[in-house]
Amino acid sequence: MTDKTIATHNGSFHADDVFSVAAFKLIFPSFKLIRTRDLALIAKADIVIDVGGEYDADAGRFDHHQRGGAGERENGIPFSSFGLIWQKYGIEICEGNQEVANAVDAGLVSTIDAIDCGHVEGIYEGISLSQTISMFNPTWQEGSDFDGCFDEAVDFASRVLTRFIASANGGISAKEIVAKAIEDAADPRVIVLEKYTPWKRTVHALSEEALYIVYPSPTGQWRIQAVPVEPGSFEDRKSLPKPWAGLSDQALQTVTGIDDAMFCHNGLFIAGAESFAGTMKMAVMALKE
Repeated sequence: MTDKTIATHNGSFHADDVFSVAAFKLIFPSFKLIRTRDLALIAKADIVIDVGGEYDADAGRFDHHQRGGAGERENGIPFSSFGLIWQKYGIEICEGNQEVANAVDAGLVSTIDAIDCGHVEGIYEGISLSQTISMFNPTWQEGSDFDGCFDEAVDFASRVLTRFIASANGGISAKEIVAKAIEDAADPRVIVLEKYTPWKRTVHALSEEALYIVYPSPTGQWRIQAVPVEPGSFEDRKSLPKPWAGLSDQALQTVTGIDDAMFCHNGLFIAGAESFAGTMKMAVMALKE
């Protein structure tokens, strides 16, 4: 089987065409990439990205610049080339897991699509991933090796995409573990995890009672963390006791009476002890405050 030829436009590049090529690197073992606006070369390509004025997934055409665009999501975010490719190949890239593919679309693909299409309402301010990709373009003070810079951007994007997929898969796989911990909790206000797993989304979805999560740290000690009022919030459902704020070691041990207490963050959202027993004593004390 001969390698496929994938065509995209030459010159300046953006996150949608860069990530589109990165996605295909996860699908095809190898392919020939040409960057051109020559319509004759584009017509001969097996797959065309972000150029050509045509969207036909079955024919391998993934442009969105034609009149009327190439459709939009239910939330109103239009598809750029990356989104069109993810629609067709996202499940395959995520090894058949629709939930992971959806999570990557929500967290990465749709944001790149929104920025590329100028649909920026609700997009976070600050340096975006799309802007980061754009900075791979050569500046006016540098040479004009757009193709070489594009290859560097694709390598970067490939790593980012791979990690997004791994992160989404990890978060989804953690749901069952956290749900079981909530079900098994002796006190529904204190959820104990036998190993650290991402817990915030599942806890907020399944438990209105949970106040603290207890889990082992990678270094062997144990932690107690307050549940925020909502994911991403700096306000907790119930902060740790105020007298603990910013204390560590002997000072914290004196205040708590727990001989292996280690620290409490000044923000009162996380604390720790050497042992599980010590950390659970912290939980009991915090509940009584």
